Amino acid sequence: MRQSLQLRLNQSLTMTPQLQQAIKLLQLSSLDLQVEIQSILDSNLMLERDEETSETALPAEEAPAPAESRERTSESEVSSSTDTLPDDLPVDSAWEDVYDSYDGSTSYSRNDDDQMSGYERQGTTESLHDYLVWQMELTPFSDTDRLIAMAIIDAVTEAGYLGASLEDIHQGLTELEVEFDEVEAVLHRVQRFDPPGVAARDVAECLLLQLDQLPADTPRLEEARQLIRHRLDMLGNRDFNGLMRRMKLSREELQEIISLIQSLNPHPGTQLSTTEPQYVVPDVFVTRNSSGWRVELNPENAPKLRINSQYSSLVRRADNSSDNTYLKNHLQEARWFLKSLKNRNETLLRVAICIVERQREFFEHGEEYMKPLVLRDIAETMEMHESTISRVTTQKYMHTPRGIFEFKYFFSSHVNTSDGGEAASTAIRAKIKKLISNEDPQKPLSDSKIANILSAEGINVARRTVAKYRELMSIPSSSERKNLA
Repeated sequence: MRQSLQLRLNQSLTMTPQLQQAIKLLQLSSLDLQVEIQSILDSNLMLERDEETSETALPAEEAPAPAESRERTSESEVSSSTDTLPDDLPVDSAWEDVYDSYDGSTSYSRNDDDQMSGYERQGTTESLHDYLVWQMELTPFSDTDRLIAMAIIDAVTEAGYLGASLEDIHQGLTELEVEFDEVEAVLHRVQRFDPPGVAARDVAECLLLQLDQLPADTPRLEEARQLIRHRLDMLGNRDFNGLMRRMKLSREELQEIISLIQSLNPHPGTQLSTTEPQYVVPDVFVTRNSSGWRVELNPENAPKLRINSQYSSLVRRADNSSDNTYLKNHLQEARWFLKSLKNRNETLLRVAICIVERQREFFEHGEEYMKPLVLRDIAETMEMHESTISRVTTQKYMHTPRGIFEFKYFFSSHVNTSDGGEAASTAIRAKIKKLISNEDPQKPLSDSKIANILSAEGINVARRTVAKYRELMSIPSSSERKNLA
């Protein structure tokens, strides 16, 4: 075997530090971006907020015409105060060398509560268990009854029902040597706690407990009790004719009773939310004016940043001291961050403009006019990769006259129409919802009937597709939607 030396040239893609940072900022949500900006401000002495101007980071843009969409791009005004800066510094360092004071963490602490924005303040939530314990402590119980009440509260589920049988609870209190009647008596006291119907053993008992707390002169109160005690299964099956025959009621009287029962809550525990509030901050605003649709960035999400001219003036090109190297590294990091932030804002605004342009009929007329749209369509228009568009549209929100929507809401699959066109799944769901809202409550439309109506309009969908869309909108089946009036 003979050894030899060979020289080969090849090309390969590498993730530069600038590209890594740009990708990271691009996929951050608005709240995460605020945390990231504050973290950079805390770690880099060269960066500071520009408090002298109230201008937004990017000017508002009108949604361009299709032929002009590729030519028009927004101009960023992220201030960097480059007038007093030296020329671009040579970059031949690694990521770790430049970001020596930045550990990649996005968390930071802030001791002054007055400086926290409304989105950073999270409301406190109280669980159903804590709420019941608080009421128990305010109720005059004996020591034994308090232990029994605590065991009952521990068995209450998040929905508000008693998750264990009263016999099991009694058996778990063998050390107290109490009778079953005592446990049942304490249960009745706990069932008077708020929310009404809590600690019930089944749906019928839950509804009856809520009826017991209504005024005695409530119309149809006694008939509602009788129906729940003896005919609840018939009501669940919507056998209205059988109910009128068995209870000897007219259609109007039965409707009044059902309306009273429908005003009750079969899941009393859900009245207390145990989840932390999730805040949504729109990234762009879409408004309508006399000349068309206007798209602009949320100024609160794009703060004005600049490089501190006092610190940047201390940088000397020919000085290789540790202090000067430290300043140069932070200056280069600040420039990278400003450029990445500018690119993020420009890309976000361009994608938003492109979406508004494609879905103009949705903004003007509603969901029924939503057009089929996939990431590839936007990527081809903007001459970008689909992965970039995916990052831009994830956890980014658009404030419109019709509400706040995530960017991905405007992307949907399509169904072929009889004339060779396409209909977006979002538009089909809107049509199904409209058909159901306008149906006769006594003769609701079946999935097959809805599919036939859509087919007559040129939208070819199968019955199972209608059922899938209906379930996605949490709309019950036709048998469950049947009503007396």
